[in-house]
Amino acid sequence: MSKNYTGSNSPLITTEPYKEIPSNIYVESVSDISHQLDGSENNGGIQPFLPNETAPTLSVADAIAQMLENLGVSYAFGVAGGAMASLWGALSNSTIEVLNFRHEAGAAFAATEAYFANNRPTVVFTTAGPGITNVLTGLFAARGEGAKVILLSACTSAPQRGRWAIQETSTYTLPSGGIFTPGALFNYAITIESAAQLPQIFRKLALALAQPGGFVAHLSIPTAVQTSLVEDIALPQLNVSPFPMTASKEAIAKSVELLSSGPFAIWVGFGARDAADEIRQLAEKTGAAVMCSPRAKGIFPEDHPQFVGVTGLGGHASVLTYMEDQPPLRTLVLGTRLGEPTSFWNSTLVPKGGFVHVDIDPEVPGVAYPHVETFGVRSDIKSFVQELLQQLPDAPRSLMSLPHPEHKAIEPVLDVDYPVRPEVLMAAIQKIIVEGSDAVVMAECGNSFTWSTHLLQFAQANRYRVSTGVGAMGHAVTGVLGAALANNGKAVGIVGDGAMLMNNEISTAVKYKIPAIWIVLNDARYNMCHQGMKILGLKGADATIPPTNFAMIARGMGAEAIVVVRESDIEAALEQAIASTVPFLIDVVIDADRPAPSGGRNKSLAAQGIKSSSAKNLAKQVSFPMI
Repeated sequence: MSKNYTGSNSPLITTEPYKEIPSNIYVESVSDISHQLDGSENNGGIQPFLPNETAPTLSVADAIAQMLENLGVSYAFGVAGGAMASLWGALSNSTIEVLNFRHEAGAAFAATEAYFANNRPTVVFTTAGPGITNVLTGLFAARGEGAKVILLSACTSAPQRGRWAIQETSTYTLPSGGIFTPGALFNYAITIESAAQLPQIFRKLALALAQPGGFVAHLSIPTAVQTSLVEDIALPQLNVSPFPMTASKEAIAKSVELLSSGPFAIWVGFGARDAADEIRQLAEKTGAAVMCSPRAKGIFPEDHPQFVGVTGLGGHASVLTYMEDQPPLRTLVLGTRLGEPTSFWNSTLVPKGGFVHVDIDPEVPGVAYPHVETFGVRSDIKSFVQELLQQLPDAPRSLMSLPHPEHKAIEPVLDVDYPVRPEVLMAAIQKIIVEGSDAVVMAECGNSFTWSTHLLQFAQANRYRVSTGVGAMGHAVTGVLGAALANNGKAVGIVGDGAMLMNNEISTAVKYKIPAIWIVLNDARYNMCHQGMKILGLKGADATIPPTNFAMIARGMGAEAIVVVRESDIEAALEQAIASTVPFLIDVVIDADRPAPSGGRNKSLAAQGIKSSSAKNLAKQVSFPMI
């Protein structure tokens, strides 16, 4: 299925460390991570491009493909076109595995999930014109999720710009700001007009990929430049190793002082996914209660006696019960932005002594709760927690029992088990998929997200993926391909019928024999919108969809598929999907009127003053995800 690739696990550059000057975030933020790039002889560990008379002549496209190989890229996802034919050919003849998708956004979602599955930077490629505009949503998600993705796009060559070229891509037809320049979408963006630019571009990419956190870049290559020759330079060899990002001794000492002054809780985010073992040790050493964001499910085992629940969208009321009945003095926040999907900015989640907030992004601490005392620390989560384990004293075990997420018992059906109740489907997924396999599970935005986040339980990190930032429909539907491919195993997407109709890549999975599984919650509605409008008391809006037989569509594309209309058939269908060696779709006709899990959300909203769907409260402009 994939080409062999050898190289380092993470494309990072060796440099000398530097000492960063401490800076205040809200109360204080300190970081030790640094590097030295002063034009010295070793050039930050990167060997320079040097003239080499014996080097073979390359085209710019070939040089870029070699550059990406050296950066550790193993997969490229995209949609080809005439304007980028040379670049497409160069990628296809490299060690990088090239996958041709049916839509550019789907390719970007797959690239994002491939990155999270194998921790290697990925490539997305597009042709000119609509290829670029189509891909932007997927790249917006990649930036929001913290992935490392490089977009290669074709653009119109200089002599043809402004002359109405086919699919002209230039400043005459597209705004340059934000697409061809760095900004909110791209960390780095440049148009390559000459082979002479390649050494500096390569250096910038290598250094940026070496940094912790996400990085989304855009290299725009005019069609004519792709075929121009690189005659006087040879591609460098990289000495790759990670940049450290550790907190200063002063920041560690202050954190220990604050956390030792009383009981504290731990709030785990997706940014802590590489520190699962250390966080568990810290919790057990100190007796701290642990809660997590939706994206962080499984980093701390959800069956652990110190786990009190998931916060935010699809979360658990047990978290608020804990904060009200056994409030900690402080909360140690590890790798989460505490945005609306994670916290709803609920004041009940704020401890009396405030937060000790650790993140690699110095701008994160203090933003979600700007009025709350926050000691911000810029650091890698793993190294920070390791320091705490060395310096924090063991705490006596609390005699008080912690609250845990409660799941209502599922009532047995009396005679007719049609249509399928979503909670019954989730129980079967828990048994067959979560506990019975090692498949990665992804949940689409909407009610698929809330049912999965609320009811599924994970005991390992990196088994569950949701998008809480962008939350684009079609992310899980197409991202499941990237997860399965890079994970070299099964990946399951729990998705709605609306997302499946919007952007699926079943045909792509069939072409490349990717063992993706789709479980479609088929209720003939955009049901989060439908249920949300009903709760808000707004009438007249139509969120229904004509009933669709997704199994028939999937079989028509060459996948295996089955329709499930009865609860008694669910487990057998899931077992068949897991055993299959080809793409598999399960079309589940679910009860559309079962309200999505909202206990934790309703309690959160009540704490914010939202009591009913009256006109008075409608003026608060509540968004559907907060219903």
